[in-house]
Amino acid sequence: MSTLTSAVGDGVQESAKDTAIRWISTHELRAALLDGAEIALIDIREGDAYAAGHISVASPAADSELELRIATVVPRRSVRLVVVDEAGSEPAGAAARRLTALGYADVRALSGGVTGWAACGFELITGLNSLSKALGEFVERRYHTPRITVEELKAKIDAGEDIVVIDTRPLPEFTHISIPTGQAAPGAELLFRAFDRIPSPSSQVVVNCAGRTRAIIGAQALINAGIENPVVALENGTSAWQFAGFEPARGQTAVLQRPTEAGLAKAVEAANRIRSRFGVRTLAAPELARFLAEADARTLYLLDVRTVDEFRAGHLPGAHSAPGGQLVQATDLYIGTRHARVVLVDDSDTVRATVTASWLIQLGLDNVFVYGAAPSELTEQEDGTPGGLPRGDDADVITAAELNAALEAGEQVTVIDLQGAPAYFEKRRYVPNSIVGRRSTLVRAPELLHGRGQVVLTSADGVLAKLAASELRQLADYPVLALDGGTDAWAAVGFPVDTAPVAAITATDALPAVPTLDQSRATFAKYVQWGDEITEQLERDGIVAFRAFDDERHAGV
Repeated sequence: MSTLTSAVGDGVQESAKDTAIRWISTHELRAALLDGAEIALIDIREGDAYAAGHISVASPAADSELELRIATVVPRRSVRLVVVDEAGSEPAGAAARRLTALGYADVRALSGGVTGWAACGFELITGLNSLSKALGEFVERRYHTPRITVEELKAKIDAGEDIVVIDTRPLPEFTHISIPTGQAAPGAELLFRAFDRIPSPSSQVVVNCAGRTRAIIGAQALINAGIENPVVALENGTSAWQFAGFEPARGQTAVLQRPTEAGLAKAVEAANRIRSRFGVRTLAAPELARFLAEADARTLYLLDVRTVDEFRAGHLPGAHSAPGGQLVQATDLYIGTRHARVVLVDDSDTVRATVTASWLIQLGLDNVFVYGAAPSELTEQEDGTPGGLPRGDDADVITAAELNAALEAGEQVTVIDLQGAPAYFEKRRYVPNSIVGRRSTLVRAPELLHGRGQVVLTSADGVLAKLAASELRQLADYPVLALDGGTDAWAAVGFPVDTAPVAAITATDALPAVPTLDQSRATFAKYVQWGDEITEQLERDGIVAFRAFDDERHAGV
């Protein structure tokens, strides 16, 4: 990345206040993104701004949660790191200063932000997890992944045909709503667990998700593996099922079990076909040791693709949990540095890691490896979060019992819940009479809470609340405390909870309303249209290049 002078790219001048900030112009950034060396691009905008339009390879790390996200998404602190906001203004500059203070040695802010990027004629990509979703559209068009409509599936189920419906979403989504008769096998678990579930070679396998991407990726993974059965993706998933007026199943928990010895043998054989076709590379222990030793000079993502429960039971020291399906579906949340090394850790059979690696390779990642760990290596039970980052340990705290006593006594206490918006299927709990807000709102305008008495900040586990309380107490003229253990601790001791907040600090902090069926239908129609356009948009963008493997031979990664 070029050294910039005080005359910042695009004509923006550094003020005396911002002398510690280094800026990069849009053209310099684009050149850096294409030069083949490691670089991380972090978009710090809050709420829906990122989804409204972002640079294709930017990873979202909202300003309010930056310190909690950055070490995972950008683990190497000497990497080139660029921060982007809406217009290249104070939020980006302030975030760059904070990251520099955390030890990131080569940080710049994008002059002009995404507005300036678009003004230069460069593409902005809409949506969340856009590249992963775009991969699904690319795959369906390139490989002609077969599909079935909800009307056709409903008729087959009603007729009692030999149909196996497998839902490839995480269990909470499956439990929220699913296709009747379906069973869950999230993401990379699909090939790993499917063989014992399929009664005969003639059984039709239908893979579904909520919409499109994960069903396409799941169905095509089975096809790529050479499974004998006819396999189709359910077109537009549970969304289409509901839009058609069909009654979904709710509260289901049926998960495909871990494979039997015979089922695992078939899965390994299938994974070997995928390994051969897509050129998936495996690591031996000495090679992994070398990668780890070089991690200060070359970014390394050590990602455990097994289930969360397996990860918690024991994993390689330093690894992060990234269940295979979610890693493919939301790669930008796990891997923020371009051209980094990515090692996918699995059990010794490496079925799940091999499937996951094949998709990351097709996504355009060029240094993906698989490591089959022996049980004796899975010694760590911590979460692998890097140390040295602030967690608000100097914040003043209040226990759940103390807060409950203050509220019952009628003391003037204002509870602010800083946790981000829940997923549509997530049932969130709130301390009664909570107001929702963002850390960034409070820090930039602490006067918004003046006169509200004692302010208690909370978040799900309390970490974000402590971080914000530590920062806010230096800016506010009122007492600021963090709820120790957060809302989880409040609920764990049995204190009453609300299912919704009572207000928001500002209109922009408000949580999105639950959409009506008509609104959901309109939103989904836009998503389908987006799928028809995104691959062409990425071709114009020219930063990301998906890889196609049109036959059984390795296409040369």
